Amino acid sequence: MSTQTPVPALTTSGPSAGAQKPVGPRTRVSGVVVNVVTAALGVLFLIPLLWVLFAAFNAEAGLKLELPGSNLSLDNFRAVLTPETTYRPMWNGLVLCVGSTALAIAVATLAAYPLSRFETRYKRPFLLTILFSTGLPITAIMVPVYGLFVQLNLVDTLGGTIAFMATTALPMSIFLMKNFMDGVPLTLEEAAWTDGASSMQTLRHIVLPLMWPGMSVVTIFTFIGMWGNFFIPFVLLLSPDRLPASVSIFTFFGQYGSVQWGQLAAYSILYTLPVVVLYVLLSRRLGGAFNFGGALKG
Repeated sequence: MSTQTPVPALTTSGPSAGAQKPVGPRTRVSGVVVNVVTAALGVLFLIPLLWVLFAAFNAEAGLKLELPGSNLSLDNFRAVLTPETTYRPMWNGLVLCVGSTALAIAVATLAAYPLSRFETRYKRPFLLTILFSTGLPITAIMVPVYGLFVQLNLVDTLGGTIAFMATTALPMSIFLMKNFMDGVPLTLEEAAWTDGASSMQTLRHIVLPLMWPGMSVVTIFTFIGMWGNFFIPFVLLLSPDRLPASVSIFTFFGQYGSVQWGQLAAYSILYTLPVVVLYVLLSRRLGGAFNFGGALKG
């Protein structure tokens, strides 16, 4: 009859036992420094926004950040809400930005689809070219572009400006659209191809509905870039009645004997409204996630 000697239980100590390493004073100091720097940067960004908000309702606004107090009024908004100052430039800006954004999104979708779904030896060079184009400054190409527009009689035309603004937005739009399109499973399209659907039919009825949240992101990103673009319309548009709001805001620094800071702040608030409205309209789509698990079951 044999007897077994009980084996003592193994015990572990130290970091392998799962014990958390105590936080040292150096780590705490680093965390405090990071929080202080972050808070300081937040304040630096918040102060200009507060100045715009307070100055817009201050009849005697200056560069100093102060509450309107007894000077609280809507005179600044009444002064800028005129056809020449606000209504016409806002309309011109909407025509330029909506047209160029729609054109850029349509072309980017058609360009991103083969990059996402097909493999060719030219795919990588093309993507690298797109990435290089995103870092090319617009000021480096405006002189030859202006010369080309002069030869084609496109200077001071909304159609030519829309086409060029859409072209400048294409590299980043294609790159983002391709990344979102990669998230749509190819098996869904293969099932549609089996049923006889063409590539354009699967793009329209399967891929685009599933990647609509991503398209909303690209649309907002593209529109914001167009809405804040000053240099392109400033160079290509000559008539004052065709200038967008991004250019007409520059007149506040030269139209009067001295800068009307209150009116400039009021105009700045009105200038941001289209972007805010677009974000609110598309924010529901931004909350949707790319959950394709249910579509792949069965």
